[in-house]
Parts: sequence; C-alpha cells; structure tokens
Amino acid sequence: MSDATLKLVSLGVLEPQGVLNGLLDSVHDGVYIVDRLRRIVYWNRIAEGMTGYNADEVLGKTCGNRILNHADAEGEPLCDGNCPLSKALEQGRLLQSKVYVRHKSGNRFPVKLHVHPLANEEGEIVAAIAVFNNISAEEDFRILQEKFNAVIKKYVSSYTFHNIVRQVQSGVDNKTQKRHLTIVFIDIVGFSGFAETSLPEEAVKRLNDFFWICESVIDRFHGDIDKFIGDAVLAVFVDADDAIAAGRKVLSVISQLNSIKMMEGMQPISVRIGINSGTVIQGDIGGTGRKDLTVIGDVVNTASRIQNEAEIDSIYISEATFSRLRNSAEFEFVRQISVTGKRNLVSLYRLRNRTRANLDSAGR
Repeated sequence: MSDATLKLVSLGVLEPQGVLNGLLDSVHDGVYIVDRLRRIVYWNRIAEGMTGYNADEVLGKTCGNRILNHADAEGEPLCDGNCPLSKALEQGRLLQSKVYVRHKSGNRFPVKLHVHPLANEEGEIVAAIAVFNNISAEEDFRILQEKFNAVIKKYVSSYTFHNIVRQVQSGVDNKTQKRHLTIVFIDIVGFSGFAETSLPEEAVKRLNDFFWICESVIDRFHGDIDKFIGDAVLAVFVDADDAIAAGRKVLSVISQLNSIKMMEGMQPISVRIGINSGTVIQGDIGGTGRKDLTVIGDVVNTASRIQNEAEIDSIYISEATFSRLRNSAEFEFVRQISVTGKRNLVSLYRLRNRTRANLDSAGR
C-alpha cells in the first residue's frame, strides 16, 4: 500500500482494501484529493498525463506550490484567496467552476473543475476531492464561435442575427409574416457628388461615419437596421415613438459631428429622414444561394418616397405614423403628395423645432 493510500486510510477517506483507490485510477478524468491543509494526498494517472506532473512530484505539496496554480478567466490567481478547494472544505458543499491550470511545460489550459468535500465516519470534513477534465476543445470552439458571430454581425442586422440563431436552435425555417412596423429611411444628401470629387478612402470614411451613427442610435432606441441601401439606411421599429426619438437623435449627433468637421475645414453631412407606419411583409427574400431577412411592401415604398420629399436635415412622417404618436403636437402638416400605386393622397407632417438643443432634449 502506497504512502498516499495510507494517508487517505488514516483520514478515513479510503478503505484499506484499496477498491476506491483502484477505481479513481481507472476513471477518464483527472482526480486528486487534498487534506484540510490543501496538501495533495492522492493524484491519479489521468492527472499525471493531463498536467505533466507525476504523483511523486506533487504528493505532500499544495496545488498552489508552483504546481497547478489555478487562475480564473481573467488570469487572477485562485490559490491564495479564492481557492475552490478551500471553499469546499469550509462550506462543506460541492463546487463547480471553470479554471485554468498550468501544465508542467508552463502552458495554461482550461478545465471544468468539480470539488466535493469528504467526511469521515463521524461526519467531520477531513479532505476534498477535485475532479477535472480538459475543455480546451470546447473553449477553442467557443472562441471561434464568438469570432464568427462578431464577423456575421457586421454584415447582418441584429434582428436577423438573433432570428438566425433561433432558427438554427429550433431547426425551423423562418416563416414569412405580416408585421405592424414603423419604417425609417435615412439618406445622405449629395453623397454621389461628394464621392465623385473625393478620394475613395474619404468617401468610404464619410459613409462609415454616417452608418456608425445610425447603427448606434437605432440600436439604442430599440430599432433594427434592415439593410444599407447605397448611401441610405432602412430601419424598422415596433414603436413609432422610438422611431421618432431615433430620428431626432441622428440629427443631433450629425449636427455635433458637423461642428467638428467644419472646424477642420471638412464638408458637413446632411440627411433627409422619412418615416411611415403600417403592415409590412417580413421574410427571407432572395435566391437559393443568398437570402436577406427583410421587409417589403407598400409601407416601405411610401417611406422611401416620404424621405425623398423631406427637406434637408429634417424628419417627415406620414399620417399613419402621426396617428400613432403619443405626442403628435411637435409635428406640423406640410402638404399632400401622390404616391405611385396609391389611390389616396399621402399627408406629410414635419418636425416643428429642429434646433440642436430641442433635438437633444427629445432624443435622450
């Protein structure tokens, strides 16, 4: 009987026959046992192979004694103040955590750690058993998945991304559906002319600045970017008031950005915003090789037309949106227009006060 086994027998953890000892040596996980002082008194063969340390090198030592040196995901050492083994011994309960252990070669790798207190026949906690398995493959996959998700999010809207995730998890394809939404078109005024007379890098930077502002603001006000169309943004909102708040904030942020651009001798950005509300069709649109989860229909087309009718740096809305607002008094009637395919004229309303202070106060 080895010295380690004798130590466990004296603690009342193992029976002299060594049945449990043999069992722990045959499992597929790393297993070690520590006494009340966290000294390692048992170290199985899988632990040897997984860490590079033989039993003779670790028995009688603590895991923090330049052996495993557990650390958390932030790299903070656990052996001195936040040791899972110490907690299990003190609290008398099972603890589970993901930790990073150090291989004998110096490399760290992630493990799933389960620590359980061990009691003798009198019920006194005399030791703790730690079972750990290498989850490097799972961790590598998780990191790869996060990187993949980050890349995908650059090219699809937030709503589309989460819809795809739900679709993959459920195994059910997207269903084309009718939804009651508010559609927002935001377009840069005169971008084509700017692009023709500017360096390609300047044109792309200008467009990306604009898209970044729209993306940040629309997300903040619970909207979703359906798509980028050339130099325009098509966004969707469930709540018309959120759409108005987002439009006002976009104008406010662009106004602040223009103050900086003009001080630097650069041309300011001007936009037009058109908003319409109603029932749209939302579904996967495209060929067999590429589809977009997008909205289509008369409501979308009318929103685009309203944007074309809007004044520079202004928000124009339809009567359908006007009637949905909790505070419609801040909009004034402008005129009626005819829209191709619609029998009735469309009434247009314009945001009354477009000073930066007013835009800021309403778009917080």
